[in-house]
Amino acid sequence: MTPAENKKNRKFIFIVLALLGTAAFGLVLALLTRDMDIALLNPRGIVANEQHWLFITSTLIMLGFGVPVILTLYFFIWKYREGSQSPYAPEAKSSKAVLLFAWGGPLTIVLILASLMLPSTQRLEPQKSIVAENDQLTVQVVALNWKWLFIYPEQDIATVNFVQIPVDTPVRFELTADEAPMNSFWIPHLGGMLYAMTGHVNPLNLMGDTIGDYPGGAAEINGRGLAGMRFNTFVSSEADFDAWVAHTRRANPPLDASSYEAILKPSENNPPAFYSSPDPDLFSNIVSKYNSDHQHSSEGHGSH
Repeated sequence: MTPAENKKNRKFIFIVLALLGTAAFGLVLALLTRDMDIALLNPRGIVANEQHWLFITSTLIMLGFGVPVILTLYFFIWKYREGSQSPYAPEAKSSKAVLLFAWGGPLTIVLILASLMLPSTQRLEPQKSIVAENDQLTVQVVALNWKWLFIYPEQDIATVNFVQIPVDTPVRFELTADEAPMNSFWIPHLGGMLYAMTGHVNPLNLMGDTIGDYPGGAAEINGRGLAGMRFNTFVSSEADFDAWVAHTRRANPPLDASSYEAILKPSENNPPAFYSSPDPDLFSNIVSKYNSDHQHSSEGHGSH
């Protein structure tokens, strides 16, 4: 076998091994994730579906450039290894083709990704309402230590660590916090996360398109009770939602000032709880009490 043929065979073996390694990695990954409900890869909402498409598309685009770069790197390491007979010309002038690949490739990837991400970011803005046939449902969310309070102002009910929403209905979650650090509200199957902060109301618009039970929780490290700060989100038919609302309103105690003070106390691993007739001003009072504190603090600093 001539040196040229031997060199060609080595290149072929290298390419085959690289392809086999990539295929083996993909096979192992598929086996490990088989029959697993990975929320980011199993969207169940209109927002999550588009985010999933962006995630997969952008990953494939970056792999289309990254994999050849990594293979090229290993090829050069192998080609110019110690003892190799490949010619080495350190004084050679720079190649225009190499410069074009080194600078043009990343620039092209950035432009492609920007053309995808920019319009999608504007379209999927959390504050933007979702257009649908059904009327929008409002759910007021209060992050506490270490639990979630959900108030349904139009349905006149409230829950702790449990959410039920009708399928194919846009939901506006209005997020705030009370006597708790900044937290991050997240239902991975339905869409992205958003922060809940004291003195602020951050709207997050989501819509479930598949009936099912989906976990949600805190995505921000916020103390010892973080692990138990979880809730279930049940996407049901509209009829089941209406029946649940009627039962919750009829069969549970009211959420008045005294019961809210009990909920406000720090506690961990709280089971779901249900209330009727929440105070209509409860949510606005939670938000405004911190705005008042900030205002008094600013006035105090200004008087010095």
